[in-house]
Amino acid sequence: MEIPGSKGSIAMTDSAIHIERSVPVRHEVDVFVAGGGPAGCAAAVTAARQGKTVFLAEGQACLGGMGTCGLVPAFMQFGDGINFLAAGFGEELLDRLIAAGGTTSPVDPAQRTGGYSIRAEVLKRVYDDMLQEAGVGFTFHTHLIGVERVDSRVNTAILWGKSGLFAVRAKVFIDGTGDGDLAAWAGAPFEKGDAEGTMMPGTLCSLWANVDFEAFRHAGIGPQNQFVEQAYKDGVFSYCDKHLPGMWQVSDDIGGGNIGHTFGVDATDERSLTEALLWGRKSMREYEAYYKRYLKGFEQMELVATGALLGVRESRRIMGDYVLCLADFQHRASFDDEIGRYSYPVDIHVSRPNDEADYQRFVKEISEMSYARGESYGIPYRTLVPRELSNVLVAGRCLSADRFLQASVRVMPGCYITGQAAGMAAALAVDAGGDARAIAMEELQRRLRGMGAYLPNAV
Repeated sequence: MEIPGSKGSIAMTDSAIHIERSVPVRHEVDVFVAGGGPAGCAAAVTAARQGKTVFLAEGQACLGGMGTCGLVPAFMQFGDGINFLAAGFGEELLDRLIAAGGTTSPVDPAQRTGGYSIRAEVLKRVYDDMLQEAGVGFTFHTHLIGVERVDSRVNTAILWGKSGLFAVRAKVFIDGTGDGDLAAWAGAPFEKGDAEGTMMPGTLCSLWANVDFEAFRHAGIGPQNQFVEQAYKDGVFSYCDKHLPGMWQVSDDIGGGNIGHTFGVDATDERSLTEALLWGRKSMREYEAYYKRYLKGFEQMELVATGALLGVRESRRIMGDYVLCLADFQHRASFDDEIGRYSYPVDIHVSRPNDEADYQRFVKEISEMSYARGESYGIPYRTLVPRELSNVLVAGRCLSADRFLQASVRVMPGCYITGQAAGMAAALAVDAGGDARAIAMEELQRRLRGMGAYLPNAV
């Protein structure tokens, strides 16, 4: 059978089809970036500012990933209470967001560590501007569907857009997908979840109008989760999930909801994602009833929107030349090939509802695995270099780490740190024949410092 409009053919059996097709090469660039989330954007801008040609493919209608399409309402900490750890790309983005009115949180010039809320529409434009000004080529609604590898090198990314299939050839590839799609499909080893394969639940974040935050604060009720058990007994909730991150104030009367969990979701399976999104939207009615009934200031709240993306916390962890681990967090580790430092707690969300022991495990872990002011752990370059691949780098949520450290570095400021390092390393690797292991570490650290990165232990 001939494929209409193409040079190709299809052979079919009862259980499978075999497709052959010629795919046009639309771009030949120095660096290809899969995914326009926080890590991918940081990588693309950094590589382009080093004079390299860059093409980025983003599957959604905007850049920014969880902070925009996902409606995650706030950034976690940018620093350690003293030092701005996400310096460089992260600090520039935050400065632009503040100047554009994209956050309601007060700015503390001495610390600027975190707690900044997100106005998603403003953040979208900030990302747009940064990539366009850097000269990054990119398209939305463009999905990575495959890679071609010869020996240890990936040479082509296969993409799908509304115009059909096309290919991008590059010297270096950066996986900013969050799920490690590019690296995994190229053959890099990976891990998922705990020993049983269970992963953290997702959250379908949301926006709510007509919230009286002043009335809530004045009531002095305390944590937003304190009535969950009673609400479950009252039949408001389908299950008892005491782990409720809560509602953030996004503007005067708009709340950003990081509320509810989609348990058992596997972000690498579209069937699982579909079930999670269906439940997430359905659960908004339960949380609306909870907030209106038990918490002052929320009586008139009205759902405005839920995220176009599910808020995913965990999927694949690509195994690299080094696996960042819990001992590194506990020892405030430093490394010779350090490309940044970070300080967010180990934040592994509950895996099961109606499980008091799991909730107490979470409370214990996040209290014991948190740092004092000024403390942080190093992130070595080797966590960005997947095993078995020579011209691929990973950044963001899917970097090489055990489950504990992935639960710390996965948040947006951590993605900025690893993303800009991957982008800078890719630029150097282009000049080293495309080999990510052939770059000089001193030069990588020097250039990262030159863009403002926080590297107190680098030579």
